[in-house]
Amino acid sequence: MSYKANFRIWRGDAEGGDLGDFVVEVNEGEVVLDIIHRLQATQAPDLAVRWNCKAGKCGSCSAEINGRPRLLCMTRMSTFAEDETITVTPLRTFPVIRDLVTDVSYNYIKAREVPSFKPPEDLKPGEYRMQQVDVERSQEFRKCIECFLCQNVCHVVRDHEENKQAYSGPRFLMRISELEMHPLDTEDRVETAQADHGLGFCNITKCCTDVCPENIQITDNALIPLKERVADRRYDPLQRLFRRKK
Repeated sequence: MSYKANFRIWRGDAEGGDLGDFVVEVNEGEVVLDIIHRLQATQAPDLAVRWNCKAGKCGSCSAEINGRPRLLCMTRMSTFAEDETITVTPLRTFPVIRDLVTDVSYNYIKAREVPSFKPPEDLKPGEYRMQQVDVERSQEFRKCIECFLCQNVCHVVRDHEENKQAYSGPRFLMRISELEMHPLDTEDRVETAQADHGLGFCNITKCCTDVCPENIQITDNALIPLKERVADRRYDPLQRLFRRKK
C-alpha cells in the first residue's frame, strides 16, 4: 500500500535558504530516510543529507522532523497521518553546511578536551580487575552513538551561541561522569567538570534525555550524580576538613 505525502525540506547553505515543497511516494514500512532517498532519486538529486548505517547505530542522520530532533532512519512514516505535511530541517544548534548537513565539529573539539582514561600506574595490561556492579554502572553511557541530538536540543548552546566555548554539553559531561565512576580511573575529574566543561550551566531540564534514541538516562544517571560530586567537593564540611588536613 502506498500514498503520496507532502514534505517540506530545508534547502540552502551557510548563506541562507528556505523550505521547499515536495510530494513524494510513501510505501508501507518506510522511514523518513527512505523518503529522503526517493526524493534524491526522483526530484532533488543535489539534496545533501548525511547518513551511513540506516540502522540507528551510527548517529549520522540526525535532523529535526516537525521541529523535534530525531534520527531520520528511526522515524517511521506510520507515525504521521497520511495527510500531514512533514517538515525536515537541519539541526538548529550547529552551522549549516548544505541542506540537511550541519557542521558538528564543535562536538569533536569538546571530545578532545575530556581527559582520557588514566589507569593506576602499578597495573599492567591484563591485570585490570573490576566488579560486575561497577561495569554495569557505566555500561549504559557506552550505548551513546554520538548522534548529538542531546547536544542539539540543550538550550544552553541552542539558544546561546556564546556558551559553546565554556560548555561541553550533555554528551561530554556524560563521558566525564562515566570516567569519574570508573573504579580503575585515577584522574580527578570533579573540578574540571565544573571549571573547564561548564557543568554549572546545566539546569537539568532533561531535554537531552528526552531526545536520546538509545534511551540513556543522561540527566538522572550521569549529570545529577556528577553535580552531586561537585557539590560534595565544594560544600561538604567534612570533605573540606579532610582536604585541609592533607
